[in-house]
Amino acid sequence: MDKDFGGVIWTKHALDKLNERGISQSDAWATWRNPEQSKKARVPGAWVYYKTYGSQKIEVVAKKNPSTSSGQAGEWVILSVWSRPVYGKQGKIEPFWKFLMRKIFRG
Repeated sequence: MDKDFGGVIWTKHALDKLNERGISQSDAWATWRNPEQSKKARVPGAWVYYKTYGSQKIEVVAKKNPSTSSGQAGEWVILSVWSRPVYGKQGKIEPFWKFLMRKIFRG
């Protein structure tokens, strides 16, 4: 694993998680570079990027370092990476009262 892969900085934590979770660095980089969706992360200034590969959704947390005093653009830093399984299309959730009535009357 390369701490400067793809022109971004990879934290030790992110590299450890890639290895631990069996995620390729190129898939994580592609998720960050061309996400299907993104949202603000809990960490101030960071974003979570999402992309689905088959039955796995990879999530990458990244943050851009501030610009330097010389005006040079800040570098992107990959903070963490994980994946989660993707299941079939999720339907509408049944209200609890309906579930209860169904269980009572169907025995």
